[in-house]
Amino acid sequence: MNVKNILPVLCSVLCFQIPSCFGADSVAANEYLTGDQTIVSATGLFELGFYKPGNTSNYYIAIWYKKIPGNAVIWIANRDKPVSDKYVSKLRISSDGNLVLVTNVSKTPIWSTNLNYNRSEPVEVVLLNDGNLVLREKSSSSSPLWQSFEHPTDTLMPDGKLGFSKVTNSTQILTSWKNLQDPGTGLFNIERDLNASQFIMLWNKTEQYWSSGLWVPDQQIFSLIPELRFLKTQLYSFSYVDNENESYITYSVHNPSIVTRLVMDVSGQLKQLTWLESSKQWVLFWSQPGQQCEVYSYCGTFATCNQSSLPYCHCLQGFVPNSVMEWNLNDYSGGCTRKNKLICEGGKNGDKFSVSPSKVLPEHPHFVSTSTTVGECESACLRNCSCTAYAFDDNGCFVWFVDLLNMRQLADDSGKTLHIRLAASDVDVQTSSGNVKLVIGVTVGLGMGLVVAVFGLVFVIYYRQKRRFLKAAKNMQHSLARFAYRDLQSATKNFSQKLGGGGFGSVFKGILPDSTVIAAKKLERMKHAQGEKQFRAEVSTIGMIQHVNLVRLRGFCSEGSERLLVYEYMPNGSLNTHLFKRENTQILSWIVRHQIATGTARGLAYLHEKCRDCIIHCDIKPENILLDAEFCPKVADFGLAKLVGREFSRVLTTIRGTRGYLAPEWISGDAITAKADVYSYGMMLFEIVSGRRNIHITNEARLDFFPTWALTKITEGEDVLSILDPRLEGEAEKEEVMRICKLACWCIQDEESQRPSMGQVVQVLEGLLDFDMPTIPRSIQMFGGNTDSPMFFSEFSSTQYATQTTSYASATQNTTTNMNAISQL
Repeated sequence: MNVKNILPVLCSVLCFQIPSCFGADSVAANEYLTGDQTIVSATGLFELGFYKPGNTSNYYIAIWYKKIPGNAVIWIANRDKPVSDKYVSKLRISSDGNLVLVTNVSKTPIWSTNLNYNRSEPVEVVLLNDGNLVLREKSSSSSPLWQSFEHPTDTLMPDGKLGFSKVTNSTQILTSWKNLQDPGTGLFNIERDLNASQFIMLWNKTEQYWSSGLWVPDQQIFSLIPELRFLKTQLYSFSYVDNENESYITYSVHNPSIVTRLVMDVSGQLKQLTWLESSKQWVLFWSQPGQQCEVYSYCGTFATCNQSSLPYCHCLQGFVPNSVMEWNLNDYSGGCTRKNKLICEGGKNGDKFSVSPSKVLPEHPHFVSTSTTVGECESACLRNCSCTAYAFDDNGCFVWFVDLLNMRQLADDSGKTLHIRLAASDVDVQTSSGNVKLVIGVTVGLGMGLVVAVFGLVFVIYYRQKRRFLKAAKNMQHSLARFAYRDLQSATKNFSQKLGGGGFGSVFKGILPDSTVIAAKKLERMKHAQGEKQFRAEVSTIGMIQHVNLVRLRGFCSEGSERLLVYEYMPNGSLNTHLFKRENTQILSWIVRHQIATGTARGLAYLHEKCRDCIIHCDIKPENILLDAEFCPKVADFGLAKLVGREFSRVLTTIRGTRGYLAPEWISGDAITAKADVYSYGMMLFEIVSGRRNIHITNEARLDFFPTWALTKITEGEDVLSILDPRLEGEAEKEEVMRICKLACWCIQDEESQRPSMGQVVQVLEGLLDFDMPTIPRSIQMFGGNTDSPMFFSEFSSTQYATQTTSYASATQNTTTNMNAISQL
């Protein structure tokens, strides 16, 4: 036979058995997948095949991201029925039109789409570009017979549905994995509340621990998720549909290039994750519930959840994890078990109680009486072998006859004290162990010479300090760490390497013992401003705010009058260094500048619109925009205006020293809103374009104000690239430069109601929103060459201030701007 005739036959045979050999995105009725064979979506983003998690020996039919490292899984068919050998297992279309997973040894399918398909039309299964696996008639691609988007596992993809079908009485539910290596049905799920227009999270399908709140049609949000208002104007649009056939929530992305997924995590939290290509990692965009310890029974029985430490779960005294292996996989559902069995009697060798303060008490207490004493309450528990704990307060005596569940450790003393029943040996071991160590210590101390003792003391101090510091550094990875002042003093070499300073204090570079680089900010203007408890409460609030464009707070120090905040270190420093310093700095390309402008806007929009309480920064300027190793912008010093409290009025004096960023309402004395940040951001946009300060005083004592000059050039029809930073040599997209200048002009309008929100700013920068050129604000024209303007200086007499403010108010009272196109937006 001729070789030319053999090759086509051979290829057809191979492709018949291995659809992926020709890069196919579908499986026909006469084909199947087995072993290492896969199908890939047309764009190459998604892949379907046999998936093996971690070090297990189990295989699952799954869909994952092919182009993203780590193979993040978005859907699994046989999550509770894994197969052990992928080479004897096949995913194929059966004779009755169903997609099935079968093995050579099983007579019935391991998994099936379970359709009642009675037609003779041939069918095929296709992996679409959005990650949806559909089973459809080959002759028609309109309505699928079955699709994975209607049967999600733990992940809801864009355009997927989560809700309830009123026709089939079926529900779409997201259910967590058991642990990081077991995709089986876990304990946490989110589903549509069949009794109300809301979504709820359940533990073990019984205990509700979170609710979205009712749907508010007028605002298009769920009442307990105000974040949806932010998400609708930013990356995503969430929609709630309720008609005669179905009721569900879905979401879409504004930019098709955004890779995102909504996951019911093993932690019991619903997490919106977005892939950040620059850092090659999934970034948490938002999550519910906001704190891990709000998840019901996250730590299982006889364990307590502590939000301020990692890991969050800790066994009670006298208890150990039921499964150390599961705890290492972040599966704490098994809880803890006793080290020693109860003897069921009191006395010297019987059961005793350990005291555990500051607790949110366990579920399902049994009320005894209001008139008993604490001693009688303890006796009531000891008399019953099933009693595991008791608590006594002004409300009376409460005892528990079941496993202790859903306990939380509080950072302050606001909680209750729980008395936990233990075998006497588990209570006494702490005291006896301490006595033994004391005796040994004294004996060793007496037996060694003075020199050795001094050396040993120095070593112990060093070791403990390092251990404490390393523990704090480890905790910084996911939660706030509390540092001792002397530790930060050591890490920063007595605060010798200053990175910068501002209205709230100075920032110093430091290096922890584990080589982690930090930036420690000394809040010099708030000594004695707040007590320990109030300061920690405010810092905890700031520490919970996480966004890719916000500098992350890692820890804090509060000792005596010293208040410090510990941040992640930004290797490329602040934006002003790259914009205004001409020596030894990298010239930022236009693409990078546009990315910095967009990222900064996203961070501010998050603070204004996503946080439960709107956070106004009050000091937006290039010095407070930091750049990481990839020049990703991160807004710094957010929340400090709230943190300093009453001291803020003194800090404002320093802020007014930053010329050129103050909104008119700062000067006129009106109430400050988030639109003050919008104004400052608009001023900063001009500096990003020009690469120079907006305000420049020449040798002839003449003031050059760039925004006035630039906007005049634009309105006169000159080439917009003429106002660009000369170092860029005109290398920029003319349309983008024009859009940013128009946007900056919109942001600095005199009336705050005529300025955009930061959400709208992001939409403009992403090309999703357009508007006409606003008129140049009257105040910008008026003060463009006035070096005495209060908009640019703060240190002037009260008489001068009153005169300037009155003049400004008079001049701007009748200001009119042609914003018809903008107001319609």
